[in-house]
Amino acid sequence: MAGENQKNPSSTIKGYAFRLQPHEDLRKCILQFAKANAIKAGAILSAVGSLEQYKIRFANQPDGTIGKGFFEIVSLSGTFSESSCHIHISVSDAKGQTIGGHLLDENMIYTTAEIVVASLDELEFQRVTDPTYNFKELVISQIKISE
Repeated sequence: MAGENQKNPSSTIKGYAFRLQPHEDLRKCILQFAKANAIKAGAILSAVGSLEQYKIRFANQPDGTIGKGFFEIVSLSGTFSESSCHIHISVSDAKGQTIGGHLLDENMIYTTAEIVVASLDELEFQRVTDPTYNFKELVISQIKISE
């Protein structure tokens, strides 16, 4: 069963909301936000906005693909910490055609990005190489919060 070695750790949730400005890098800003707020285990709850450029790595591809133009963010989902993230994005163009994949650096905000995230303060997310496919995968640890 998935996660059986992690004993299903749980945590209370603290929510944050922030807005990104034109020309900011979506992925870099999420990681900067995590660092500034000492988030060791975070999750994207909601995101809407637009991009003037996307850079997405599609499934099982080694490199990212860049698209320039105007795109709506129709979904953003994933986990992050101060040091890493695994986030997927879907964007649609002016004709409603939608593509998605792994969020990379160089996803540049067009008008805005309104982001709502959760911090799971009693957990820590780390990425460790899994020998199955040699990718860095999520390891979840319970941490004790001192009172």
